[in-house]
Amino acid sequence: MLTPCLRALYLCILLLFTLPVLAQETTPKKTYTVGIVPQHSASKVIKIWAPLFDKISQSTGHHFKVMTSKDIPEFEKNIKSSTYDFAYMNPYHFVVFNSSPGYRALAKQKDKEIHGIIVTHKTSEIESIKQLSGKEIAFPSPGAFAASMLPRGSLLKAGVDFKPIYVSSHDSVYKAVSKGFFVAGGGIVRTLKNTDKNTRDNVRILWKSPGYTPHAFAVNPIVPNTIAISFQQALIDVINDDDGTVILGNLSMPKGFVKAEDKDWKDVRELNIIELDSINIE
Repeated sequence: MLTPCLRALYLCILLLFTLPVLAQETTPKKTYTVGIVPQHSASKVIKIWAPLFDKISQSTGHHFKVMTSKDIPEFEKNIKSSTYDFAYMNPYHFVVFNSSPGYRALAKQKDKEIHGIIVTHKTSEIESIKQLSGKEIAFPSPGAFAASMLPRGSLLKAGVDFKPIYVSSHDSVYKAVSKGFFVAGGGIVRTLKNTDKNTRDNVRILWKSPGYTPHAFAVNPIVPNTIAISFQQALIDVINDDDGTVILGNLSMPKGFVKAEDKDWKDVRELNIIELDSINIE
C-alpha cells in the first residue's frame, strides 16, 4: 500500500506526463495566411480563391486562410514586411521578394506563360499602339508586371508618348476602358476572361506581349518546411478530383499547378527591371 508521500509523488509524475498531452489537444491549430495579389476587387479575390484554400486545408489538416490587399502597392508592402506565410505573386514580385525577405518558389501554373495585353473599346478605330501617343492609358499599378510593366515598356520602346494612370486593379482598367474613360488600358488575358461579361464584351485586345514565366506560389522562409511541402503537394493534387477541377476552372487555371524552383523566373530576372526602387515599400 502506498504511503501518503509515495501517493503524492505518483500523482506529480502522472501530471507531468498528462499535462503536455492535454495542452496539445486543446491548443488551436495555427492559421497560415495566403496572400493573393489583388488583380480584382478584394471581395472578388476572396470569393474566387477561398474554395481552393478550403480544399487544401481539408487535404492537409492545416488551416490556410486567403488574404489580399486593397491594391497592389499595399500588397507589395505586406510581402516586404512578411505579413503573409504564403503568397501568390506576379513574376516580377517574385524576383524582388525572393531576394528579400526570401520567399521561396513552390508552384506555378502548368503549361502556362503570362502575356501582357493592351485593351481598347470594341468600337475604337485604334489599330496600332502607335496611335496611343498623347493619350492617357489606364494600368492597375506601377508594379503590376504583365498588366503594367510589359505594356509600358513596349509603348516606350515604340516611341509612344503617353500618360499612365493607375486605377488599382485589372477589373478597374477593363471597366474604365469599356465605359470610355480611357482609350486603352493594360491587363492580362486571364483576368480579362474573369471580368464581368458586359465589360468583357465591350473591349478588345489591341496588343499582346511575348510570354513569360507566370505567377508564383511562394512560401515565407519563416514557415516550417514540412508545412510548405504539405501545402505544395496539396496544391498540385487539387486537379485530381472533380471538386478540384471545378475550383481550378473558376480560377481560369484548368491545368492546375506544377512544382516550381526559384530559377524558373530567370527570364524575368534578365529583364533587369528596377521599378520597385521608385516605390515606397519600406
